[in-house]
Amino acid sequence: MRKIVSGLFISLDGVVEAPNTWHFPYFDEEMGGAVQAMTAGGDAMLFGRRTYEEMAAYWPTSTDDFAEYMNGSPKYVVSNTLTSVDWQNSTLVSGDAMKELARLKEEPGGNISMTGSGTLVRGLLREGLLDELHLLVHPILVGSGRRLFDDGPQVPLRLADSQTFGSGVLHLTYERAA
Repeated sequence: MRKIVSGLFISLDGVVEAPNTWHFPYFDEEMGGAVQAMTAGGDAMLFGRRTYEEMAAYWPTSTDDFAEYMNGSPKYVVSNTLTSVDWQNSTLVSGDAMKELARLKEEPGGNISMTGSGTLVRGLLREGLLDELHLLVHPILVGSGRRLFDDGPQVPLRLADSQTFGSGVLHLTYERAA
């Protein structure tokens, strides 16, 4: 059975929106290694619509070292508003997305990796489909922006691992509590 593994950059005040405006001063070799490790066990990626649109606007023409992986990997995009996904190797998941994602988890293969997509992360947590939640907690109060968690049902989690980077970023790994 495959696992869905999510990684998010998050501020101390819970903001996950627009990390490109506050995250980069904290990005270093330690964090790069952690991000790479999160994707290493995966053979597919999962995105919500907004994150997909941001990624699809950048990676197809990128010459970054990571571009080959991003462009070559299978991508699943959860959206009920998009009618097509044009970035290579992308598949649109619409309708009862949680049912389809549960089916994908049953298929053979490696992990399904996520980055960003806070709304989708919340939904996966509520449905019990998210296997690992990696939070890279940055020592900054952003002050405004979309936060990861909103009002909703309680979802018990268990801290599976933690690391503190020299930059002050905490890498917290959570699993669903039994």
